[in-house]
Amino acid sequence: MPEEIRGNAKSLVGVVVSDKMDKTVVVQVERLVKHPVYKKYVRKRKRFSAHDEGNACRIGDTVMIRQSRPLSRTKHWRVSKVLQQVA
Repeated sequence: MPEEIRGNAKSLVGVVVSDKMDKTVVVQVERLVKHPVYKKYVRKRKRFSAHDEGNACRIGDTVMIRQSRPLSRTKHWRVSKVLQQVA
């Protein structure tokens, strides 16, 4: 089954923070989590290495990434869609 058709794969939206590698981008995903004691919302950020087949993504682009099989030691995600490009 192709990677894009799988229905059980997670997908996340984030911002490209590095495009220096060949066919790989680093995407930072940010989410809000409520602090267990102080009940205040805290920003949690996580960085994912994602496969970008055509080297289409640039720093600052908002992209959607989907979980895939392991492609390398650190890459377990693929860029599925570029949602917003930086001019």
